[in-house]
Amino acid sequence: MLISAVTSSCASGREVAPAVPSEASGSTHPLRYTSGMPSSDATLRYLDLPLQPDAPTDFSPDEQRILGLINQKIAAQQSLEQLVDFLFESVQPIVTADRVGVSFVEEQGGRLVAHYARAHYEPLILKKGYAEDLAGSSLERVIASGRPRIIDDLERYLADHPTSASTKLLVREGVRSSMTCPLLVDGRVAGLLFFSARRPHAYTEHHVRLHQAMAERLGQAVEKARRIEELAQANQAYFEMLGFVSHELKSPLASIVMDITVLDRGYLGDLSAEQRERLGRMKIRADFLLNLIREYLDLARIEGGELTIRPQADVDVATAIVDPACEIVVPQVAEKGMRLERHNPDRLSPVTCDPDLLKIVAVNFLGNAVKYGREGGLVRASVEQTADRISLIVWNEGPGFPASQRGRLFRKFSRLDTAELRKRKGTGVGLYTSWRIVRLHGGRVDAASQEGEWAEFRFDIPQPLAAAGGSDAA
Repeated sequence: MLISAVTSSCASGREVAPAVPSEASGSTHPLRYTSGMPSSDATLRYLDLPLQPDAPTDFSPDEQRILGLINQKIAAQQSLEQLVDFLFESVQPIVTADRVGVSFVEEQGGRLVAHYARAHYEPLILKKGYAEDLAGSSLERVIASGRPRIIDDLERYLADHPTSASTKLLVREGVRSSMTCPLLVDGRVAGLLFFSARRPHAYTEHHVRLHQAMAERLGQAVEKARRIEELAQANQAYFEMLGFVSHELKSPLASIVMDITVLDRGYLGDLSAEQRERLGRMKIRADFLLNLIREYLDLARIEGGELTIRPQADVDVATAIVDPACEIVVPQVAEKGMRLERHNPDRLSPVTCDPDLLKIVAVNFLGNAVKYGREGGLVRASVEQTADRISLIVWNEGPGFPASQRGRLFRKFSRLDTAELRKRKGTGVGLYTSWRIVRLHGGRVDAASQEGEWAEFRFDIPQPLAAAGGSDAA
């Protein structure tokens, strides 16, 4: 995670790379520069080399072996951190690398942002998230030309460019020379890879060629890891915003429902039949929104990694889970003229589970049974228990679902695509949340249906629990 020597211009204007004899590189290949204009910046070199080495024979057998290993395994790294760590450890025998970092071009090419670094030493002062504008900097040329850059003496460079904030940080870390290599993806510079050493003059043209020998696969692997990281960050930001908005809406909506109830019960005076009817419709809509908010708050907790199982021993499933969940849906059951039955074994043994989380599942199952069930139909909640599991089965009369649609259940934002079910409002969030919660318990969920007749949802939790706690990680 290194933005190496992102500088402003020299006192006399734009910094220009010098025309230095080829002996300065320690290589038999003559160096060429992006500019032949004179400059006092003798410590800064831009290498105008072919994008690929002339031939593999430029490298020793050990170098070829290590490059082959890197090219073979770099794409298998699953995250940017793993990728940089793997590269850092792999290049040690062939490149002086006290520090390796990666930065990406952002803000339409106007800024470079450090994303990760690995070093032999601590502390790292130039850390993840450090950003500098590219305008007028030496790195702007690297990105514009796609050519590497070497700074042989960072202390001397800082003396010539005292306003370079990133160089100051690197010098404080003990860095004395650096090699900056563009990460090319489909012909464009997506970011920069920085090799840094704690001694001056650590890098030559040969080291640049070593980088170029792995540049194509390295660039692709880094770009893939970056996209995965960006998707994860966007997903996290989305659910954080979802949780925030849902939380902010919950309290005022609950107050509205309470006010409707007060009015409907006549505490503030008698109401006409028409007024009661309108209040009833208002309450139905407000209850729908409250249920929607509850589902999204549960989902935000899950996606934010905040959903943690807290098992309790000696839980009575009927009184701690099923009965409270049934009470929550009783108003909706009454509105649709449905019947709600509870079937519990005569002798129900206490179990180990997280009753608060399983109550969420029970409410989701019962809420769906009422929402998608037939007007005036039956909803039944049954508890089953064996020596090694506890189960809740929620059955309802109603349109059910075709067997071909069963695979769409328990997936995030997925809804069944039938003419009858499309008429009912829903998000596909509740069943997904239930699946995640049951999975935390080491259990399983299932669903069955006779289309046009009934539907049944169930969960089975092992006893004892397979794991005594933990957080969900999907």
